[in-house]
Amino acid sequence: MAWVGGLMLFSLLATVLGSTDSPIVPLIFLGLFLLFLVAYMWSIIAIQVKRWHDRGKSGAMVLINFIPIVGGIWAFVECGCLRGTEGPNQYGDDPT
Repeated sequence: MAWVGGLMLFSLLATVLGSTDSPIVPLIFLGLFLLFLVAYMWSIIAIQVKRWHDRGKSGAMVLINFIPIVGGIWAFVECGCLRGTEGPNQYGDDPT
């Protein structure tokens, strides 16, 4: 949640400072925004891959999110509602 707050803060600063006549200020904040966005997406993907592995499935299952509507629901149910595999699986020991 802190990432979202950081992204909102950078968006607000870019809007306020972007109203000046200097063309470099919006570019700086756009670069910072993109940097935070990449870091945020990296962490989200890493967490979801870890959860798919906990369920005993390949990390490539993250790509299911690209299926409109159904993919997001499927990923939510699999990664958010169902328990991981009991005992060790091919990706390692049970974290619980």
